[in-house]
Amino acid sequence: GDCTVDFYLYCLKHYPRIYAEIPRILWYGLLFKLGIIEKKRFKSIFFKFATLIPDLNDAVKNFWDINKSKIKDFYVKNQQDDDIIISASPTFILETICKMTGIKNLIATEVDLKTGNIIGENCYGEEKVKRFYAEGGNENAIDEFYSDSYSDSPLAEISKKAYLVKGEKLLKW
Repeated sequence: GDCTVDFYLYCLKHYPRIYAEIPRILWYGLLFKLGIIEKKRFKSIFFKFATLIPDLNDAVKNFWDINKSKIKDFYVKNQQDDDIIISASPTFILETICKMTGIKNLIATEVDLKTGNIIGENCYGEEKVKRFYAEGGNENAIDEFYSDSYSDSPLAEISKKAYLVKGEKLLKW
């Protein structure tokens, strides 16, 4: 699933103050869907909700305490020391679960927590491959790749084996 969406819904339940951002998020979401603004601009508007949470680190930790069980069993059984999470979700959401599970390598979207603005590029699609290479990865360095989204095709293409995750099923890419 999408931990960004799940975290936002968690925050709506626990931090009613962020309801004030819903009209703005919906408006800019519509502009994005209509192709009037880019995804990076929309996500920068969206992540402003995080600036309204009094203790964001605590919120993220509590979120993962509840949602850690969503990590697929196949992954828990096969986790390796050199695993890398490469995600369009923001670093501030993923750092905690990486620490909780012992994952040392994370490449994700960087967000300025004072403004909600994305720093650099959104880690999505081809940008994931660029970041992987920038961190020292190379073609054929990915033994097994897993994703639940076809937007990750660029990473699947440079992997020895690639799987599409559909619920509890793993399908060859």
